[in-house]
Amino acid sequence: MGRIPQSFIDELIARANIVEIIGARVALKKAGREFRACCPFHSEKTPSFWVSPEKQFYHCFGCGAHGTVLGFLMEHDRLPFPEAVEELASSLGLDVPREGGGPEPRRPSETLYDLTAKVARFYGECLTRNERAQRYLEKRGLTREIIERFGIGYAPNSWNEVLRRFGSNDDERRKLSEVGLIIERERDAAREGERHYDRFRDRIMFPIRDSRGRVIAFGGRVIDQGEPKYLNSPETPLFHKGRELYGLYEARQNRSALQRLLVVEGYLDVVRLHQFGVPYAIATLGTATTSEHLKRIFQLVPNVTFAFDGDRAGRAAAWRALQNALPEAAAGREIRFLFLPEGEDPDTLVAAEGGEAFTRRVTEESLPLSEYLVRELGERIATRGADGRARVAQMVRPLIEQVPEGVYRRLLVERLAEAFGFQRTPEGVAELLGVSIGESAGAGARQALSGGRGGMVRQAVRLLVQYPEIAAQITADSLAAAFDAEEPGMDVLRTLLEELQRDPATTTGQVLERWRDRPEGNHLARLASMETLVPDAMAAARELNEAFDRLAQEAGRRRLDRLLEKDRSGSLSTDEKLEIQRLMLSLGRPRPPNIVH
Repeated sequence: MGRIPQSFIDELIARANIVEIIGARVALKKAGREFRACCPFHSEKTPSFWVSPEKQFYHCFGCGAHGTVLGFLMEHDRLPFPEAVEELASSLGLDVPREGGGPEPRRPSETLYDLTAKVARFYGECLTRNERAQRYLEKRGLTREIIERFGIGYAPNSWNEVLRRFGSNDDERRKLSEVGLIIERERDAAREGERHYDRFRDRIMFPIRDSRGRVIAFGGRVIDQGEPKYLNSPETPLFHKGRELYGLYEARQNRSALQRLLVVEGYLDVVRLHQFGVPYAIATLGTATTSEHLKRIFQLVPNVTFAFDGDRAGRAAAWRALQNALPEAAAGREIRFLFLPEGEDPDTLVAAEGGEAFTRRVTEESLPLSEYLVRELGERIATRGADGRARVAQMVRPLIEQVPEGVYRRLLVERLAEAFGFQRTPEGVAELLGVSIGESAGAGARQALSGGRGGMVRQAVRLLVQYPEIAAQITADSLAAAFDAEEPGMDVLRTLLEELQRDPATTTGQVLERWRDRPEGNHLARLASMETLVPDAMAAARELNEAFDRLAQEAGRRRLDRLLEKDRSGSLSTDEKLEIQRLMLSLGRPRPPNIVH
């Protein structure tokens, strides 16, 4: 699926009524030009949450939550970004365009969602009429409440019950086939009127829901013996198993704030954990955890724990999960691994020891990614002596290279150095491994943007974020010289100004959405939440021009100091002597006697 054009996101932010969207979920009260409420993201009695229709931005002075109308939908409704865009566009009567990646994919018709919902209800009705299926679920310990919460049903032991009820004509059969509920027979095996048959037969059925609660696919489990034990819907216009997570919708409906997710293997594991008070359990759908899964998880929570059986297959699955998790490992995120006693799975273990004891296992017995990596390497490699350390380095290098540069990579390398006896500094170990552990290039800029109120660069960025329309009014003759100022954050300021001049924005919300996926985006949002220190855009433009003039003067002073220092060695060229004179004149300094034409 192609990328959503930035121009469309700009249009959404411009057209959306942030007060209306948030007001439908939170009781807002007007306070001057803004609206206030008790924050929906933390408990409080005195309102500290405000919404600015002018900026198209919200901020809580209590917990620090902030963002645009899209950010609110993602945080409050717990929607991934593309689905938040879909939700907002739908409320405005707009279709979401896509760009790149070849022809525009056909958007699934709402009738397909209607069809899967009807079939899910049919499976639920079949369960109430089938005593054998009910006895199986009772034997597995499922309560009526949890069965209803997850919409669990039963597919009849028939080759054509779904086909007969929902596929009376060619168009209906096409839709059933499109969502994977029926299968077309081989042409030479098909007789007239029997070209299709039901995919799911005599199975306990688990509806798979998207983030909006719509049924997009099914998973079916055999009741007695049979193969395959689990059968999932195929890839369809509604369902892409490499990004969907079973139980995620149900986990997000929990009233308490979602802080972590626990990834297990099976449908029944998820359902039983929820039943026993572990409502943050989810499962992948017959695949290993993919980078797309992890991106979705970290959009919702900062902590994820993978639970695996303690046998060989479980350890192999854990190693694959670790390798897929490394590109998403970063400061502020926690990735842990829990190994269950051999012969146990989450379903049986939580039934035996209860939800509280299982929760303690998750929090107390799970290993951080770094410790699991150390343990696994120690078991896989003989690490004694120089040869052992060389083998560790050889095996670790491609793993560390997948971890984004920054604090987490540095800490991970330091832990490996400690565990395997490298008698060197972390920098030396990093050199040995052939990887960088330094901060990313933008770290200095982010630090400059996140400091106190002072700093000309920070003030200039704040003005552009709060009054983006003034970018077109910058007239400072010293603009080019200002960009030569060796100040942290100057690259961000220059990029922000150039982008706004090339592609104007009218609200703070539009600016923040353009910077959503950039490392500095969160710091721009903090600047947006600061009190506006100028009365209007005209005053902001004057202040911004003055800031550029001061930055140009500072750049000139630094350049002059360097030239004068160079002059002390007598190595100035004629052009440099002329440059000193120009700088002296512009800065109002007396000319040194040894500088001549």
